[in-house]
Amino acid sequence: MPNTAPATSTTAELIVHDDAVRANTAWFADRTAGRLMAVLKADAFGHGSVAHSVLAAGATSIGVTSVAEALRVRADGVDVPVLSWLNPVDADFASALSADVDLAVSSIELLNAVSRAAAQTGRRARVHLHVDLGMSRDGAPQDTWSALCTAAALLERLGTVRVVGVMGHMSCADRPDDPQNVREGLLFANAVRTARRRGLSGFVTHLAATAATITGVGSGHGLHRIGAGLFGIDPSSTSDALMPTLSLTAPVVSSRTVLAGAGIGYGHDHVVDRTTNLALLPLGYADGLPRAASERAEVHVRGRRRPVVGRFSMDMVVVDTGDDRLHHGETVTVFGRGTAGEPTVADWARWAGTIEHEIVTGIGSRVARVHRSVPDSTDARNASSRKDHARA
Repeated sequence: MPNTAPATSTTAELIVHDDAVRANTAWFADRTAGRLMAVLKADAFGHGSVAHSVLAAGATSIGVTSVAEALRVRADGVDVPVLSWLNPVDADFASALSADVDLAVSSIELLNAVSRAAAQTGRRARVHLHVDLGMSRDGAPQDTWSALCTAAALLERLGTVRVVGVMGHMSCADRPDDPQNVREGLLFANAVRTARRRGLSGFVTHLAATAATITGVGSGHGLHRIGAGLFGIDPSSTSDALMPTLSLTAPVVSSRTVLAGAGIGYGHDHVVDRTTNLALLPLGYADGLPRAASERAEVHVRGRRRPVVGRFSMDMVVVDTGDDRLHHGETVTVFGRGTAGEPTVADWARWAGTIEHEIVTGIGSRVARVHRSVPDSTDARNASSRKDHARA
């Protein structure tokens, strides 16, 4: 018979290990000699309010995408430079300038819109000119870069704009030996020279994000924009110095014993071949568990990994717990820091055929966020070991 007594809680929890966020930030602050912009886009990669943690650990500025994200950072009491770099031409630039938000500009149309907002508010806009180095997405194309710099220099003289930065982004920095890195580095150097020849000066340059900073291919500039690395993700897979920063747990809402031949979930993709116990967890693909990981994923309970069986549902998944009959309310770790043998975000990314970034940013709003600041003894020992290895 199924155990359907109500659980003590039906709420999954995403535990944000602020101590690990601070440790990762400090590692990058040391690696960049303090020239660290913490990129907190997408609600800090799904981690929520960590701005004060990263600033306390050595970040000196904040980067986000939209004006709305920048204003939320300001509302959190952050008073360091904040850069917003992905906005349509009709964005609320007046509010951004009133909140002292720097703005990235990749076209003359965008530059003019920012300049108009500056004239309306009486506040000179601080802009970072953004050049495309070969990704063919954001940034000014090479054939428009010179004109953009010329227009920006004119608006500087008119007093509505001040160019405080020139930025680019690398496409292959996770592969340090890729010749595209050399090409993009040369293109960026040329873009900087062009900006100076058009009369711009006194700006900071920034090219490297997480992968380019770890591998070193984006070195030699004034700022490093670190996002994923703050949260334990190394896109280049070349360093073991970073600490995972999230744990996802869920309570068992029911359990049952089934006989050999029982099918599980939609389509009966999984049929048990023996008498076994099943546990139901109250989270599914609506909460960010990737459906592509069906029949591959594992969770951790009672000191061991157990398979998630059957297709993932929108609100629930089923775990085969073998001879163990779990109790309602018993906590299952979906992913964690890996210190006790539990699956990690990297494991889930591999099972789903995706990247870690997608896993951490995909956890839905139904999952409660819980911030923790103090590491346990196992985490502290592992962090020390990682740092010693990185220094070696």
